[in-house]
Formats: sequence, structure tokens, C-alpha cells
Amino acid sequence: MTRFKDKVVVVTGGSDGIGLVTARAFAAEGARVYVTGRRQERLDEAVTEIGGATVGIQGDVGNLSDLDRLYERIQREHGRVDVVFANAGISETRALGEIDEEHFDRVFSANVKGMIFTVQKALPLMTDGGTVILAGSASGSRGFPALSVYNATKAAIRSLARTWTTDLKSRGIRVNVVSPGVIETPAMQTYLQRNAGMEDVLKQLTPLGRLGQPEEVASAVLFLASNESRFVAGVELFVDGGVMAV
Repeated sequence: MTRFKDKVVVVTGGSDGIGLVTARAFAAEGARVYVTGRRQERLDEAVTEIGGATVGIQGDVGNLSDLDRLYERIQREHGRVDVVFANAGISETRALGEIDEEHFDRVFSANVKGMIFTVQKALPLMTDGGTVILAGSASGSRGFPALSVYNATKAAIRSLARTWTTDLKSRGIRVNVVSPGVIETPAMQTYLQRNAGMEDVLKQLTPLGRLGQPEEVASAVLFLASNESRFVAGVELFVDGGVMAV
């Protein structure tokens, strides 16, 4: 398929996990992909893995000058952006009573501030009729323990999509959220290795009885970015094996 032939696509947090797999899926369908990541060495490896016309831009989405460098490069090389997958983010655990200012600032800077300015700074380059996909999480709708700050950032993302859908309707730019459940990323694999028995617990909590794969999230992102979803706007699409619905 070549749904994204010659489209200019931005994937933040594209050097690992869901971001990497999604960037690879865009590239496989002909997109010119720009990926960001904080670690230059890992980013270089990711660009090789993704293949195609992929460019890696090292940076932290919470640092606005790093975002400026990203979009200045795209402006010079293409002069437009067609798709933004604002995927970069972090997760840290702190129970209520243990939350400190540094934890709050780190998580909100990456997950909310970074997402807001990733999209806002893309707008001057975005084509009318372009698409924005925000990386949410089932955590934004559940009270998972010791994750109150992280959960709150993901709830904020859902709210942003609603407002931006109305803010951008005159330009035909659609904004949607993809919210994964338990996905078998490298980070999740590390967590499961350190917590014996949790994989079985998570499978039992999931109606489909298994963990999700990054490729399944990527498929949902590409659907929301494509013309196939042209009448879908402002939604939160859960890719969670039925956890939220059932």
C-alpha cells in the first residue's frame, strides 16, 4: 500500500517501541518520515531500521528550541507537514504522598507541554486537510495506582484533542487520539521480566486474553492518519484488547 506516498510525516519519540514501529509503517507506505529521539546513538539505529526517506532529529519535545530545529529542517527540505504523530512521552510511578515537584515537572513537560508545542509549532507548515494523532493511554481513563501524575497527563491529551478539533476545523485538520492498553514494547518486556506473574495477570484482565503488539497500534495510527478515516475527528481510539469497552 502507498497511502502516504510522498507525504511528510513527523513521529516524535520514534526511536523505540510504538513510535519506531509506527514510523516504519509510514515509511513502508511511501512517507518521508522525520523521527525524533533524545539519544543520538539509538536514534541513528532507528533511522536505519525504519529505512526509506527517513531523517532523525535528536531532541527533547519538552525543549522548544529542539522542536524549532525539527521544523526548520522540514521547512528547508519540504516546506510542509502532512501528518503529525505526537508520540513522545514518559511514564514514572509516584504514589500520592510521594509526588515531588521534579516528578511533576518531568512528566508534564514531556507528556503535555511537549505535545502542545509539537502540534502548535507544526501548524504553520501543516497542509489544510492534514492529520494529527496524539498518543494517549488507557491510563487516562483509569485510576491505576501510583500513576496519578502520568494518568492526569493522558487525560489532558484526550481533552486537547477535543478542543483542537474545533480550533482547526476551518483548515480541515483532523485531530484524534490513539490510546494503547498493555502493549509488548521493549519497556513492557523489561517490566514483565522484573515482575514475575504480571504477564498472566494482565492477560486475564484483557478480554482478548493477550498482550497487544506495537504493530497493532501502528495500524490504528495509520488508519487515523489516512483518508480512510476522513469523517473521524476528535475521537479516542482504544487499542487495548477490549479493556476499556468491556
